[in-house]
Amino acid sequence: MTVIVLTNCPAGLRGFLTRWLLEISAGVFIGNPSARIRDALWNEVQQYAGQGRALLAHTTNNEQGFTFRTFDHQWHPVDHEGVTLIRRPDPTANARPTSSTTPPSPPPQGWSRAAKRRRWGRS
Repeated sequence: MTVIVLTNCPAGLRGFLTRWLLEISAGVFIGNPSARIRDALWNEVQQYAGQGRALLAHTTNNEQGFTFRTFDHQWHPVDHEGVTLIRRPDPTANARPTSSTTPPSPPPQGWSRAAKRRRWGRS
């Protein structure tokens, strides 16, 4: 079994994949091609994806029973003691550090505008 997921890829690439795989949802293709055809399809996806992203998952003879590949994706497969895991990007890596000397400002006192409208109407 082979699954290819495309995000933000050209329509021509989606049309090319429908020759070999079934598109079950927008950008999600499944099928059971041979390993040679699967690798040829993946090479075409990498060549013509443009600014898009792609993910290939297929069955194989390992402990998990499947493996996957990514193209121009923020999540990357990482081998951890024979098990393939996905490494997500750290969202705090690009965050600006906060100053520990400046305390956070207290919340405003009183009713919020939304609460006033709910309680007393829109007038």
